[in-house]
Amino acid sequence: MQPKHDPNQNFLLAALLDAEFNRLSPHLELVALKLGDVLAESGSKTEYLYFPTTAIISLHYLLENGGSSEIAGVGNEGVLGISLFMGGDTTPSRAVVQTGGFGYRIPARILMEEFDRAGPVLRLLLRYTQALITQMSQTAVCNRHHSVEQQLCRWLLLTLDRLGPAELTMTQELISNMLGVRREGVTEAAGRLQASGFISYRRGHITVTDRSGLERNVCECYGVVKKEFARLLSDTRNRQAPGVATKPG
Repeated sequence: MQPKHDPNQNFLLAALLDAEFNRLSPHLELVALKLGDVLAESGSKTEYLYFPTTAIISLHYLLENGGSSEIAGVGNEGVLGISLFMGGDTTPSRAVVQTGGFGYRIPARILMEEFDRAGPVLRLLLRYTQALITQMSQTAVCNRHHSVEQQLCRWLLLTLDRLGPAELTMTQELISNMLGVRREGVTEAAGRLQASGFISYRRGHITVTDRSGLERNVCECYGVVKKEFARLLSDTRNRQAPGVATKPG
């Protein structure tokens, strides 16, 4: 049985007032987002904005030597393409699908027309942007000051918040690319978490067996990001019927 797709599975779309949603909804296109798909290259012009529903998009900064590190993730709580309405039009980061699934895309021109009305859509997107900037800033702090084990806990919890299920399809190589650390470091960190009974790892599948254990082991960065998303966006949940959208963070 095919899962039912609904734009309101994305928190930002669900938070729109009826008038704004009715203007945008005819232009929303359901798209399959496959693992590894590149949705935006560094310096490319924004043609579409993406609202993930069951997929997660990773924003990477690419170095001249070919290395990269994740600076933020976008799931059902957000939108890919903030550079458009922030006035830059392009961004130095690369957007890659981290977890395959679905989402909705909308032409940049259509969303900008709504943004330029300077109404609820503008205010909602700017508040989301502030939350995203907090995530980027906290990721930089975390990568500099906290252990790989703590970073892995943060990354796993943020992924669970967006997906829901306790089992994730994810290789250690992909995680090492996300965190910008050596694969051996991820292997050691995952081994310690498994020995503690927090996760089970086998053949590219990570099952979280004790979420509370991850929450006890994670650094403060996870809580900072979660709290900021709730502070900036939690009051918008009442704009739609209860239970329509997944809560951010």
